[in-house]
Amino acid sequence: MPDNLKKRCIALIEALGLGQAAEVSAVTPLTGGVASDIARVVVGGKVYCVKFALEKLRVAADWHAPVHRSRAEYAWLSVAGRVAPGSAPELHGYSEAEHGFAMSFVTGADVRLWKTSLLNGDQVRNEAARVADVLGRVHAAGAAADFDRRNFNNSADFHAIRVEPYLLFTAQCHPAVAPRLLQLAAGLDAARITLVHGDVSPKNILLRGEQPILLDAECASMGDPCFDVAFCLNHLILKAVHLAKSRDRLLGSVLEFWQAYAPHVGWEDRSALEARVAALVPALMLARIDGKSPVEYLSEPERAWVRVQALGLLEHPEASLSDIVSKLSANGIKS
Repeated sequence: MPDNLKKRCIALIEALGLGQAAEVSAVTPLTGGVASDIARVVVGGKVYCVKFALEKLRVAADWHAPVHRSRAEYAWLSVAGRVAPGSAPELHGYSEAEHGFAMSFVTGADVRLWKTSLLNGDQVRNEAARVADVLGRVHAAGAAADFDRRNFNNSADFHAIRVEPYLLFTAQCHPAVAPRLLQLAAGLDAARITLVHGDVSPKNILLRGEQPILLDAECASMGDPCFDVAFCLNHLILKAVHLAKSRDRLLGSVLEFWQAYAPHVGWEDRSALEARVAALVPALMLARIDGKSPVEYLSEPERAWVRVQALGLLEHPEASLSDIVSKLSANGIKS
C-alpha cells in the first residue's frame, strides 16, 4: 500500500473527528475503481470506507478530471439517503482539504455486488426495477422547483468525465456517426433538468438483501436524466450479449427498469424522455467498445456484434426501449 494513501486516510480521519492516528489499526486499499483511491479504515472498533478523487484516472487513455468532484459525490449520496432511505451508505463527513470523505463500510452476509451477481448468472430478482425506483426518486427530487442545486453546478466536470470520454472520443473513432454523437453530446452539455448520478453501473451498486445501495456518484451534476437511465440499461444490454443463459432475463430487465422508473417522471412527458434514452443507449453501447473506458468482459466477436448494432441504431434510431430490445433480439446476438 502506498504510504501516501495511509497518511491521507489518517489525516482525513483526524480532520473529521472520527479518531486519532494512534487509533487507526488498519488501512486496506480497495480495488475496482479507476477514478479514486478507496480504502477500508479501522478506527478503534469502527470500520469506515474512505474515498479520495484522483486527478489522473487509471485507464489506458489520457483522462483527467477535477478532484473537487468528490464534494458533489458526497452531496449526491446525502440526497439519495434522504429521498430513498437505505439507498446510500451512512456518511461521516467530507474534507475540503483532502478532497475526500468517510462513509460506513457496507458489508455483511446478505451484501453482494450487482455486477458480480449478474456476471455469475445469478437469478434476477427484480434488481433492475428496484434500482430504477431509487433512481426515479432521486431524479424526481432533483427536478423539484425547490431543490437546492448549489452543490451540483458541475457541468464542466460532467463534460470532462462523461461527455468527452464517452461521446466525443468515440466520435473521433467513428466519423460516419460523429454528427449524431456530437448532437447527443451537445444535448447532454446543455441540460440542467435534474440531479444526475452519472455512473449508474452494476459495479457501483451493492445489494443488501433486496435493497440497492448506490455508490460512486463522483460525476454528480445537474443534467439530463436520460443519461443515468441509458447508462444503466446499456450495462444490462452488454451483459445480455455476454451471457447467453441469462440473455432473455437481462433484456427483459431493460423493460422492467423503465416500467419501474417511468411512474416517477413528473417533470416532463415520459415518451419524450424515453426517446432520449433510446437515442443515447446505442451511443453508450459504442462508447463501451471504442471509447476511453471499454468494458473488459466482452470477447472480440461480442465486441464486433455490439459495434454493428450500435452503429445501426445510431444511423436509424428507435423511439422506444421496447423497439431497441426487439431489434437486438431479432438480430441474433453472437457470443
